[in-house]
Amino acid sequence: MIKKSILRLPPLVEPGPELPAEELERYSRHMLMPEIGLTGQRRLRNAKVLVIGAGGLGSPALLYLAAAGIGTLGIIDDDSVELSNLQRQVIHGVDDIGRMKLDSARDSIAEINPGVLTVLHRVRLDTSNALEIFADYDVILDGADNFATRYLVNDAAALLGKPYVWGSILRFDGQVSVFWAKHGPNYRDLYPDPPAPGMVPSCAEGGVFGMLCASIGAMMVTETVKLITGVGETLLGRLLVFDALTSRWRELQIAQDPETEPITELIDYEIFCGIPAAGDRTAADEAVISVAELVARLLQRQTGEEDFILIDVREPVEFEISRIPGSVLVPLAGIKDASALAGIPRGVPLILHCKSGVRSADAWESLRAAGYSEVVHLSGGIEAWLSAGSSALKLE
Repeated sequence: MIKKSILRLPPLVEPGPELPAEELERYSRHMLMPEIGLTGQRRLRNAKVLVIGAGGLGSPALLYLAAAGIGTLGIIDDDSVELSNLQRQVIHGVDDIGRMKLDSARDSIAEINPGVLTVLHRVRLDTSNALEIFADYDVILDGADNFATRYLVNDAAALLGKPYVWGSILRFDGQVSVFWAKHGPNYRDLYPDPPAPGMVPSCAEGGVFGMLCASIGAMMVTETVKLITGVGETLLGRLLVFDALTSRWRELQIAQDPETEPITELIDYEIFCGIPAAGDRTAADEAVISVAELVARLLQRQTGEEDFILIDVREPVEFEISRIPGSVLVPLAGIKDASALAGIPRGVPLILHCKSGVRSADAWESLRAAGYSEVVHLSGGIEAWLSAGSSALKLE
């Protein structure tokens, strides 16, 4: 454990040119504070910040970075806006549904501050492009929602000697910190090993308190501005944990682990996190049916030509929001701990499904281990079902 002490870092970015009169007025409330002043605002104007993801954390972060006067904002995203995003991803609106998040974010930034240069990276971040993209920026903001990307960001930033601000949210809990291997701990000192696949639900599976995104996203921007201007004490070596249910912040110290192997190269992060590589199929991957096959079997069941049980292994609230006609709810937890097995008959074919196919594969393995022989699960889950449109929904 490192001793708690005030760690002050020099300003990360040199001041840019003099600001025009319009920008002096725009940023006057910043410049009235002696800690930032005119010089600090010129540093912000000269800074280049990369935000990974225009989602729950990226949305408020991008809005506040733009309002603060960051000169160049880079965004990495390859996703499109969905209706379910709007509960928390405040940079997007109803009219943006179906658009690429990059385009929606760019337009919102321009509306807030047209003086910001927005650079769009229409790619999925991976080992082939991370170092090249990161090299052009002063600070990285990591709002990724998966462990493989988080470790990739950490290692790429460490190799380039760059600081990055990290945030994480799930349900009512949020975490934020600053990592900079050049001056202190990095993400691997906090999480040396990733959790087993499926142990930590995604926001899409576990949900997220929408307003929490603003709390954590704003803290991420606060740390970014402090790094750029050199004011205050950063979160380097400290982790802030926020419980939105109790409105309490906790602070934990992060120690550098002297036994941690130095980061010398980028690795295969999906394998590191236990995610099967493309082309590597498990037994559960082989035991799948398509939406078209399920539709055909449901039609045959309606006419009495086939008998099977369609089991939804999601949570009750997910079942209430959307369901496949004729399905019954048996949450995954009851299958894994065997408490629900008494209600699942043997000798009858079973078709399982979840949101995307991950939890149903887990349920398939548990049922097979419990002696159920005729079990398959729906490839792509209810997401694939809903995207199939009328061909599937005609059964309702």
